Amino acid sequence: MKLLFVCTANRLRSPTAEAVFAGHPGLEVRSAGLDGACPRPLTDELVAWADSLFVMEQRHREKIRKRFRQALGDKPVVVLGIPDDYEFMQPELVALLKERVPRFLD
Repeated sequence: MKLLFVCTANRLRSPTAEAVFAGHPGLEVRSAGLDGACPRPLTDELVAWADSLFVMEQRHREKIRKRFRQALGDKPVVVLGIPDDYEFMQPELVALLKERVPRFLD
């Protein structure tokens, strides 16, 4: 299963999610950001690559649905509800990700 984690800047939340789930058997994971100046901006190719997308905030899902409608098709876009209040690999962020993501992996 190919998972794509998306946040605004691809510096804190989505790279943390990528790191947390990178070693899980049966998963391929990547991360990207919606800001054009981020290290790995979201592209049609990344959206097409993924089986499921996980976004941190509702506004991320809305932007993806508008900007990447064709590449997205009917793929699920899961809102994790994680605000931009955490540093990279902050234990509280890691705990939230481990709590909220696995229920969507069945």
